[in-house]
Amino acid sequence: MGAGHAHKLYRHAHTPVHALPPHCKLAATFAFVLVVVSTPREAVWAFGAYAVLIAAAAAVARIPAGFLLRRMLIEIPFVAFAVLMPFVAQGERVEVLGMSLSVSGLWGAWNVLAKGTLGVAASVLLASTTELRALLLGLQRLKLPPLLVQIASFMIRYGDVIGDELRRMSIARRSRGFEARGIRHWGVLAKTAGALFIRSYERGERVYLAMVSRGYAGSMPVIDEVAATPTEWARASALPVTALAVLAVCLLG
Repeated sequence: MGAGHAHKLYRHAHTPVHALPPHCKLAATFAFVLVVVSTPREAVWAFGAYAVLIAAAAAVARIPAGFLLRRMLIEIPFVAFAVLMPFVAQGERVEVLGMSLSVSGLWGAWNVLAKGTLGVAASVLLASTTELRALLLGLQRLKLPPLLVQIASFMIRYGDVIGDELRRMSIARRSRGFEARGIRHWGVLAKTAGALFIRSYERGERVYLAMVSRGYAGSMPVIDEVAATPTEWARASALPVTALAVLAVCLLG
């Protein structure tokens, strides 16, 4: 994990959130999501408080609201699922705008929407303030199984390589006058996918042999030893600890 790897979710800035060690941010995000998931769905005000906490963290990190919201569109399939729940769930029914909706389905939809949206927002905020390479180092620092970290590292690094290969193959097809316009062209696209798989497999073999020839024995060397001070841990824990306080008020109130 030598050279850095930029990604579209990351927004470069010099803020206290960006400066935190990656393993601190990973642990804080996980703890925050755990608190959100543990909150009773009836505590509507608590989810509003969590949203305010996320907004405050985004403001400290100087992440614009539009940037955050656009990248949260990934949860649209879950939103569609939640919208259907009041119509298909069983149990007590209630009339809303002339439609008969399930009470349990409405609570279930709210539960999915609230917790899912907050979890996605926290994840997007983490990705917006932490480079991919730093995330991998953070996972390594948190003692995630080394093999999983290596798989994630290779997937990130060679995803772009495979994407570039596919782009070159597409350009080659168009330069020969090919345009996919219907089902009769699916055969050509299938052959392209097969050729891409073979090329990727062969490239993987060459990369592995090159790594072995350079002394690879199943583990990657740690180039950057990322450590965190107690102060940095305290700063990173501000979000989950405050959320935990909100949960405590919910459960004791």
